[in-house]
Amino acid sequence: MSPSSGVLGSEPVKFDLWRRIYSRLGPYWKAAIVAAILVSISAATQPTLAVIMKPLLDDGFTGNKPSYIWSIPLLVIVLVLVRGICTFGSGYVLAWIANNMLLGIRREMFERLLGLPDEEFRRGDTGRLLNRFTIDANNVTNLATEVITVVVRETLIVVALLGVLLYMSWQLTLIVFLMLPASVFVSRIFIKRLRRINRDTITMNAELTHVVGEAIDGQRVVKLFDGYERESGRFKYVNGRLRRFAMRAASANAAMSPLTQFFVALSVAAVIAVALYQANHGGLTVGSFAAFMAALGQIFDPLKRLTNIAGAMQRMLVSAESVFALVDHPPEDDRGTFQFRGTVAGRVEFRNIVHRFHGAQDDTISDVSFTAEPGQTVALVGRSGSGKTTLVNMLPRFIVPTHGEVLVDGHSVIDCTLRSLRGQLSLVSQDVVLFDGTIGENVGYGALHEASIDDIHKALEAADLSNFVASLPDGLDTQVGENANTLSGGQRQRLAIARALIKNAPVLILDEATSALDNESEAQVQASLDRLMVGRTTLVIAHRLSTVQKADKIVVLDKGRIVEQGRHEDLLASNGLYASLYRMQFKD
Repeated sequence: MSPSSGVLGSEPVKFDLWRRIYSRLGPYWKAAIVAAILVSISAATQPTLAVIMKPLLDDGFTGNKPSYIWSIPLLVIVLVLVRGICTFGSGYVLAWIANNMLLGIRREMFERLLGLPDEEFRRGDTGRLLNRFTIDANNVTNLATEVITVVVRETLIVVALLGVLLYMSWQLTLIVFLMLPASVFVSRIFIKRLRRINRDTITMNAELTHVVGEAIDGQRVVKLFDGYERESGRFKYVNGRLRRFAMRAASANAAMSPLTQFFVALSVAAVIAVALYQANHGGLTVGSFAAFMAALGQIFDPLKRLTNIAGAMQRMLVSAESVFALVDHPPEDDRGTFQFRGTVAGRVEFRNIVHRFHGAQDDTISDVSFTAEPGQTVALVGRSGSGKTTLVNMLPRFIVPTHGEVLVDGHSVIDCTLRSLRGQLSLVSQDVVLFDGTIGENVGYGALHEASIDDIHKALEAADLSNFVASLPDGLDTQVGENANTLSGGQRQRLAIARALIKNAPVLILDEATSALDNESEAQVQASLDRLMVGRTTLVIAHRLSTVQKADKIVVLDKGRIVEQGRHEDLLASNGLYASLYRMQFKD
């Protein structure tokens, strides 16, 4: 279900959204009942204040009931006190419900986020995803309880006040009823407009998050390449659009109330005219008319709030569409049933692989087949765009080939459960991902519940990081910061290597693991990698051919096809593409 789908405005979809939002009240039904009772008591106090007007004017001011001197003021104080207590209690209970609903919805969203297919993240729609967590989920829960409060309380107040109106004069009440259809018709027109505006606002909020996020991540590029005007222009455009949407929503909300009140004013004018006629003919007492007008005057505010809640309902429904679009998104295909028992031998085979990305006109990979025997190191080399990374990403099933299959120890990866398959693999890439935490937490990531401090120290020693960590004041408890910005590129790479050592997987993927490093750092990292690769089946993607000269097999790709494969010396002797690439790198 997409937020931009044309069927989202249909009644069945809206009903389904309402059902899904309020089905989350189920676990908190007891608290919801308490809140409803408190809201009902609070609502019941309002028409009582109008009813008091009749005895007050007809009997109190005439002196027929001397006790009214103290009883009516006391009753007013009690009613206001009860109303205040119930309003506070219902507000607190509903806030508790809303925050628990928000907790559950965000948990569902995050669990689905972690299970999304890799292609969803490659689209780069992070602003939209973040917006769903920070704005949309909050809108759904907060507005859901606000809608309950307003609809229940104001509806009860309106019904009770209408009862008072009917009791005092059914003729005058009939005039009020005749004006309601026109008011409802006007409200529906504005509700449809608000729904469109709110959907556009949510989309633009995601774009704002995206623009600001890019400015933060790329602040050095902005400064060095003088991109201030470009980024300011992008932000100005998005910010301006948000302001226009907000003003459109504000104008629609602002216009709805006075138009509704205009029809109410027409009914009030008619009521006054008829009431004066009845009073002149002895059909209505002063107290009855005062009570009627008090009830009619009080009915305006709840009617206004019921009208205004329509805007909140539309924001809630549009946000719910966005939230449930994530919750309902199909997770990674995990239909495989085979599970590896223990550690695999590590035989990896790519058999007749063909792949074409969605929307592309040509195949990225064309009929590629090769095998990495247990313990072998197989390097994939070739020009940029030759399909190396696409091919390797098929092993952990981040990408599924269009045709052909990838096998581990003779088992197709499609037939394996994702958890079992990925448990046999480890990765060290050029773009090292370290989390905002301690060095120890990052090295033991994923296996922290099993890795001992001794295991972590051994992994750090093998990655040539022991002396560096020992020199830090907090040692393993040193915070690495966001994206490990406090560490150098070489240190980040070696932490990733230590993390891979802790996992101790039999199949290792090295994706340009040293390409972003200087010569000294590369030598240090390469030494750590050599220790990591011992006894493991290793697939290496490399542009620097000096790092793959010792590989058992080098597979040379060009335009998605294998053009050569063999050992370093043999490929140089054949004087093909590999030899050409090698000479280009080492011509000096």
